[in-house]
This record gives sequence, C-alpha cells and structure tokens, in this order.
Amino acid sequence: MRGGSTITQQLAKNLYLSPSKTPLRKLQELIIARRLEAELKKSRILELYLNVIEWGDGVYGVEAAAQAYFHAPAAALGPAESALLAAAIANPRLHNPARPTARLIRRQQLILRRMGAVIPPQESAQLVR
Repeated sequence: MRGGSTITQQLAKNLYLSPSKTPLRKLQELIIARRLEAELKKSRILELYLNVIEWGDGVYGVEAAAQAYFHAPAAALGPAESALLAAAIANPRLHNPARPTARLIRRQQLILRRMGAVIPPQESAQLVR
C-alpha cells in the first residue's frame, strides 16, 4: 500500500515514530509534522529528510548514497546523478542508481525535464547582486 504522506510527515515518522500503519500513528505523525513546519524552513525539512531516508540496503542519507553509488561527495554530483538518486527514492531497495534499469532512467529523465531552468540557490543569490 502506498501512502500519500508529505515529506514533512515522512520525516516525522522516520525521526520519531514506528513504521506501523495505525490511525494513532498517522495522527501522531500529523501533529509532529505541523510542529516541524512551524519551527523549520522547508529547505531544512528537505535537508533533514534527505539525510535520514534509506537510499538502499543499509545506505542512509544522501551523502552515503552519493558515495555508495557514484564514489563522489553529494556536492560534486551533477544534475544527471542527482536526478538518478531522486528517482530511486520511490523504492531504494529495488532501484540501484549505479545500475539503473530502463524504468529508473525514465524517472530520471522526467525529473530532469521538471527541473528545467531551476537555478541552484548559490547561483540565484549571485544574480540578485
């Protein structure tokens, strides 16, 4: 069964709750998620999420995933590798970015198209000056 949880709800579950699928746990997840959103910026929530989720069997956090799959630090990855990691989030035990399947490559291409003309934060700050 696939859930419809937001990234904040998934972060709340991963940090504070069990993986059980009970109505009580979902309520607790919602309350914690609201508190996280009240205290943290969205960029910080995303950063925490990317650093606690599983990216493969025993691989936790984006830095570990970058090292495991591309033998490079996360900051050194280009758009193609980053999109491949993002594509694998849906099922990290099945999808291996180091050996992408046709389906994973299609998801990667979709992510790259959606990224389009996204300007990374440090570059957009330079444009304002």
